[in-house]
Amino acid sequence: MCQSCHASVYALAGCQLTGDHLNVNLQDSAIVQQFKQHCSLSEKEKVLLLELEQNPIKVNAGDIIWQENSKVDQFCTISQGWAYSFRNLGDGSRQILKVYLPGDIIGMRDFAFSNRLAGVAMIDDGIVSPFSHEHLLKIFRKSTALTAGLFAIACRQQAILTERLIYLARRTAQQRLAHFLYEMFLRLERIGAVNNGRFRLPLSQEQLGDILGLSAVHVSRTFTAFREEGLVLRDRHRVTLPDPEALALVAEFDGSYLNDAVPALFFDRAWQSHMLAGTAAWNEETMPGKPRTSSAD
Repeated sequence: MCQSCHASVYALAGCQLTGDHLNVNLQDSAIVQQFKQHCSLSEKEKVLLLELEQNPIKVNAGDIIWQENSKVDQFCTISQGWAYSFRNLGDGSRQILKVYLPGDIIGMRDFAFSNRLAGVAMIDDGIVSPFSHEHLLKIFRKSTALTAGLFAIACRQQAILTERLIYLARRTAQQRLAHFLYEMFLRLERIGAVNNGRFRLPLSQEQLGDILGLSAVHVSRTFTAFREEGLVLRDRHRVTLPDPEALALVAEFDGSYLNDAVPALFFDRAWQSHMLAGTAAWNEETMPGKPRTSSAD
């Protein structure tokens, strides 16, 4: 990686976007679409989310967003491109921890820390929007729905990492790659980035190896085996899954960590309004779906 890439993109001159790039509408906002999967949103809450995208920065493939152990001063959303978090190891190797897609919030795991637990770098060209602790606290203060949505998203990100731990520790090389490809297929399908089983995968074999704990040669051999079996077709950064469910079977994929429904409470606007106003005594008797008991005369 070039020496200039080791600076935070927030310090790079000439990257700030202006004009039409600032006019993100509610329909096109990746982060609004992400939150709508996890909670019910009013128009005002959508506008609050758009505030997180009001300082977009153009970044290039390989740019370091921040380094591990650097000071936690900002988080960011990603609206275009892919990114990943990573840890550098003592032997000079690197472990990629998570892949970020458009609509994801980057850095939330660092919210309660003074220094970064991991670095973040761009996989390809894209747009990120930095925001501060104060922006998050404003959301917590103004919207119960968005607070619930943030917790839901954070919990599901943790579930992805937990599932990764299981398949890295207990699965074969073929199962690891199959699991990762099928997981990315499902995540990309949710944001409309899959067409007839075909999607973009802008990761090198070395990066896939850093994700899966395999050598680049092993990754290449596994792709070859999948192609011969008709499970995965790869053309540079384009991947086609002729039969996604067949690949899921190879991976022994359990999709509950991605597909399990968000609790109905997260979409209950009446409860959220009461909580925001501070007028509800929330207990089992007032939970959604439960009848309220009336007091005896």
